[in-house]
Amino acid sequence: MAGRVRHPIDTAALERYIRENVPEIKVPLDVKQFGFGQSNPTYQLTAADGARYVLRKKPPGKLLSQSAHKVEREHRIIAALSRLSSPTTHSSVPVVPVPRAYCLCEDPSVLGTPFYIMSYVPGRIFEDAAMPTASSPSDRTSLWRAAVEALAALHAVDPDAAGLGSFGRRAGFYGRQLATWRSICDAQARARDVDTGELVGEIPHMDELVGFFADEARRPRDRATLVHGDYKIDNVVFDAERPRVAGILDWEMSTIGHPLSDLANLLHPFVSAELSSALSSSTSSSSTSSPSSTPEAKAEALSAAAPHPGFLPGATPGLPTPSDIIAWYAAAGGEKGWTPGADEVAWACAFSVFRLAAICQGIAARVATRQASSADARRHAAAFRPLGEFAWVLVRREVEKRGEEGEGKKGEGKGKGAAAAKL
Repeated sequence: MAGRVRHPIDTAALERYIRENVPEIKVPLDVKQFGFGQSNPTYQLTAADGARYVLRKKPPGKLLSQSAHKVEREHRIIAALSRLSSPTTHSSVPVVPVPRAYCLCEDPSVLGTPFYIMSYVPGRIFEDAAMPTASSPSDRTSLWRAAVEALAALHAVDPDAAGLGSFGRRAGFYGRQLATWRSICDAQARARDVDTGELVGEIPHMDELVGFFADEARRPRDRATLVHGDYKIDNVVFDAERPRVAGILDWEMSTIGHPLSDLANLLHPFVSAELSSALSSSTSSSSTSSPSSTPEAKAEALSAAAPHPGFLPGATPGLPTPSDIIAWYAAAGGEKGWTPGADEVAWACAFSVFRLAAICQGIAARVATRQASSADARRHAAAFRPLGEFAWVLVRREVEKRGEEGEGKKGEGKGKGAAAAKL
């Protein structure tokens, strides 16, 4: 829901730019700001004729990460996919539901940082992925299946055919991701609160996590498709009446990469449902908060990591199982008919939790430097430590499981056992 503008923009300058470059948008504008959009301030523009649009811009100030906040990438991919989704294209091209892109402005003299404008997509957005407001269990199942099939449609797009052949490299996705997040996390950890001077600090078990994910023998087999980068239920707009995806939002982390990264992100609520119990039974949960935190703050941090009891097995009628999701994805032909294996899904889910910890650490750094752009940024900022702990729990589980399996697998036991011993 759009409301109070927390990060003011120069409305007069914006209206001049629109009048000169996007005349179909009628000025003057009424401007409100959405509560979502952790890294890029997001605004609702209501034109003089009542039509609604959405503006996304980079945040002001010095940015800790040059690889985040990529509104230019967002504009490029939604513009390309909206052309593919046109009724004039061949029916064999998968339809990926995205907003219409109107313009990209990279001139900082207009609003201070680059921005783009896209269409407003009406419909249902479920902030709670368990969809408590779904009309029935069967509606909930159908909505989740629609989200999975929309993801499969994205992964089936030929990047070259979409004009996105240079959107990312075709090999080594997880290795590059690891190197990128390591660099970003180092910078984020060094950020200091402008009032207290306290460091944001490292993700718990950072070196051990990096060591596990750096082991190429454990990684899933390399694959390359267009990936959204943050695919989850609250980044999907569903049709108001039918279980159909009307639009996919928040493309700033999109690239060419491994399709497992999107699937793991979508599966996260199922994986994280056990976070609280997993950490309470872990012998290494001392880093769920900063050294100065109180027990109350530690409990708040665990809550911020958002383990959802509704995703425990059988808790919510109509929710699919992770196996259902993988089967639906494979049936929809996501990546050349590929069905992900259990081991590679588990690895990708652990990496996804680590990556989410890094994203939340980034929000904590922006809170510390007063660049936060979301109304609930502080809540998300508190989550990075328990998420880091949980990623380590998942990694140790995989090490133990694969170490045991390695004993009986010819040619694999020695290498995997050695890797496990290092951790």
